[in-house]
Amino acid sequence: MKNLAVLGLLIAGGWGLAGGCDNPGADFDYVYCATQLFVQTDREINDVYRQLVGWLSAEGRTVLRTSQLAWIRSRNQQCTRVDAGSRTVNLDCATRMTQERTGFLKARIRECSSTGCVISRLR
Repeated sequence: MKNLAVLGLLIAGGWGLAGGCDNPGADFDYVYCATQLFVQTDREINDVYRQLVGWLSAEGRTVLRTSQLAWIRSRNQQCTRVDAGSRTVNLDCATRMTQERTGFLKARIRECSSTGCVISRLR
């Protein structure tokens, strides 16, 4: 676990990033930039999810929560590969799928604010 904490600090601090995220030159620069983009995308989906929850009835919140958990499982399954002793997360895949889901949630917010929330569309 200590090794993971050190790696996390190096990634979070951008230590050694030579080309910047506009043009990451090395593999580890790319990993850093892809991680930053995923973290930003993850923050956005969480914010949008909380906004949508504010529009929903108790039943709607339950349906949304169930749908969101199923989506997370699907995203993780599609974007993660587990081999003998290693796990690989495709950050491009995870970011793309998260951006798509954020768009879906934003559409539900627009729907709720204009014509009312349709619970069956939360699935």
